Amino acid sequence: MDTSALNTLTLQVLWSAFGLSVLFGVIAQRTHFCTMGAVSDIVNMGDWTRMRSWGMAVGVAMIGFYAMAAAGLIDPNKTLYAASRFIWLSALFGGFLFGFGMVLASGCGSKTLVRIGGGNLKSVVVFVVMGIAAFATLKGITAVVRVATLDRVAIDFAGNAALPNWLANAVGLSPSMSGLLLALVMGLALIVWALMGRDFLRFDNLLAGFGIGAVIVAMWWVSGHLAFVEEHPETLQEAFLATNSGRAEALSFVSPVAYTLDWLMFFSDKSKVLTIGIVSVFGVVAGSAIYSLLTRNFRWEGFRDAEDTANHLIGAVLMGIGGVCAMGCTVGQGLSGISTLSATSIVALASILAGAVAALKYQVWRMERSL
Repeated sequence: MDTSALNTLTLQVLWSAFGLSVLFGVIAQRTHFCTMGAVSDIVNMGDWTRMRSWGMAVGVAMIGFYAMAAAGLIDPNKTLYAASRFIWLSALFGGFLFGFGMVLASGCGSKTLVRIGGGNLKSVVVFVVMGIAAFATLKGITAVVRVATLDRVAIDFAGNAALPNWLANAVGLSPSMSGLLLALVMGLALIVWALMGRDFLRFDNLLAGFGIGAVIVAMWWVSGHLAFVEEHPETLQEAFLATNSGRAEALSFVSPVAYTLDWLMFFSDKSKVLTIGIVSVFGVVAGSAIYSLLTRNFRWEGFRDAEDTANHLIGAVLMGIGGVCAMGCTVGQGLSGISTLSATSIVALASILAGAVAALKYQVWRMERSL
C-alpha cells in the first residue's frame, strides 16, 4: 500500500468513526441512554428500565465482537483492552473514582458530550476540567503518582487476561471460539433479561439497547478491521490507523477528551493528527445537537449556585483521574471493554457502579442533613 492509498484509507476510517459517533449521539439524546441515570433510577426509584437497555447494549456488543473474532475479521488479542497484566487495583480504584465523580458531574463522559449538544453549559465546564485531569493522569503530575503506585500492583499472566483465554486453556478450545461461546451465553442472558422487563418492549428502550450495542460493534469493525494495515509503508509493521493507542479501539470518552483538547490547543503542530477517539468526541456532540435542534429540545442551561459548580468541578476531576486509571469510562470499559470480556474491564465496571451507588447514597445523606 502506497502513501496515497494509506491517506485515503485513513480518511475512510475517520469519517466512518465520525458517522457512527453521530449516530451514538442521536440515539443517546433521543432515548436518554445513560449509565449514571440507570443506576440513579434503581437507587432512587427502584426502576430497572434504563439498566435493562444498558444490559442489552452490553449483550449485543459482546456477541457482535466475538462473532467478528470467530469470523477472523478482528483479533481480540490486538485491542486496547488486551494485556497479560491484570491491573486489578487500578481498575478498582480508578473505577470507583470515576463512578463517584460522574454522579457529582451529572453524567459520565458520553453523557457530558450529549448534554453539550443539548445546550448544557455546565457540561462544557466538565468537559474541559475532565480533559485536563485526564491528560495530567496520562502524562502529567498525577501520571507520576499513578505509575509509582497503582500501576505497580498487577497479576501477570502468560497470555491475555480475559475470560475467553482462561476458558480456552481449561477446555482446549481456541480463544476466539471460547470467546464466542461465553459471549453467546452471557450476551443472550443479558438480552433476554432486558426483554423480560415489565413495559420494556417500547421503541426507545429497544433502540437504546440494540442501537448502542450495534454502534459499539461497528466501531470495533472500523478500528479493528477497516483500519488494520498488515504492513505500514513507513514502518513496515502492522498498524491500526488513526488510533491513539496503536491498537484496535472502540468508543471511549475520557482519554479521547484529553486528546481532543490537546489537538485543539496544538492544532498547528503537524504531529497532532485526528484520531478515531477525537472525531468520536466531535461526533457525539454533533449527533446530540442535531437531534436536539430538530426536535426543538435545545436549551441553554447553566450552574444553579456555587455548590452546584463545586460538585461538577470535583466530579470532573474525579472522572478524569479515575477514567485514565481504570482505562475507560462507562462506555470505554462498560461497553467497549466489557465486550472483549477483559478481566480488567469487569473489575472496572463493577467498581464504577459501586462508586455511583456510593455517590447517590452520599447525595441522599447530604439532602437529609439539610432538612
